Amino acid sequence: MPATLPTPSTEAAQHSARLCAFIRSDIAAQGGWISFARFMELALYAPGLGYYAAGARKLGAEGDFVTAPEISPLFGRTLAWQAVEIMAQSTPQILELGAGSGKLAADLLAELEQLNCLPERYSILEVSPDLRERQQVLLKERLPHLLNRVHWLEALPEAISGAVIANEVLDALPVHLVHWNNDGILERGVTSEREVFAWQDRPIENPALLQIAKEISVPDGYLSEISLAARGLVASLCERMQQGVLLLVDYGFGAGEYYHPQRTQGTLMCHYRHHAHDEPFYLPGLQDITAHVDFSAVAESALASGAQLLGYTTQAHFLINCGIADFLAEADPENLRDYLPLSAQLQKLTSPAEMGELFKVMALGKGVNGMLRGFAAGDRSRLL
Repeated sequence: MPATLPTPSTEAAQHSARLCAFIRSDIAAQGGWISFARFMELALYAPGLGYYAAGARKLGAEGDFVTAPEISPLFGRTLAWQAVEIMAQSTPQILELGAGSGKLAADLLAELEQLNCLPERYSILEVSPDLRERQQVLLKERLPHLLNRVHWLEALPEAISGAVIANEVLDALPVHLVHWNNDGILERGVTSEREVFAWQDRPIENPALLQIAKEISVPDGYLSEISLAARGLVASLCERMQQGVLLLVDYGFGAGEYYHPQRTQGTLMCHYRHHAHDEPFYLPGLQDITAHVDFSAVAESALASGAQLLGYTTQAHFLINCGIADFLAEADPENLRDYLPLSAQLQKLTSPAEMGELFKVMALGKGVNGMLRGFAAGDRSRLL
């Protein structure tokens, strides 16, 4: 156990123990070894036990991490302006993937109502039963008159049009751990020894994973992640896209920086009660496990699926291009009680030292012409 992390309650520890037993049984059924992607999938999504499938609070001050919509309504209000432009060039529909607490949906819909640009349908695809329930409660509290426009989905629709929004979705998809060394290219997986999880490298058996790994040039001894799941999700979305734009907001890099020679241990990170650490075997089911996004791989998957890259920039540039500063200008600087918190929220969303540089925004689309306002300045496509 990392020394600086809070101790879980007895009930929480028992929940984690049940998930550990479930994972160990899966390891045994698979012959004593599973890929880390499988471990991550079970730790996050195992029915009734995984981090996103159980009831522990995940977002906000009482949870494990804070997302942009939780930080400030400015994020959703600003994003609404980009959604208006997308819907005007496609269809008046929005699909949000992984809607978290529901706050982004609420902020978006409230701003779109003010702009008189409400979508005819706002769909939410949410794999977590717990989060789905919280989304429904929040939207019923804040926007009961708009609930008839909101629909929860069990799977991706066969045809997609309009604006598709995925805020911090790709980073939570399972990743394979790959180890490049003198013995060749190996996959780092998980075994269980005396009821304790342990690492073990094996030759890569997945042909698609091996092919991608061979194309990446890194020094011997290098360990990093490859997300087949992120590639697959983006490909599915783009293949089903009839006309519209997929907006991806997440922390990550282009391939050149992702697989930088000095980033020898990859980007895997865990979040537990607002503490970040790199030990995924600590309390499975009670902590989030994430990896940064390889936006070059995402763009390649989209292009291969018939979509176009419409923009790639930092979150700071995107929000500023979409007019976030205008919302601050609406506030009275003399009213310090309201103005100062709003100013601090804007700073956290756009500052290079906070979320402004690490978080990127990518737009992928079909049948949409012209520059999107969120990408009018600060293009980073050259880094993909």
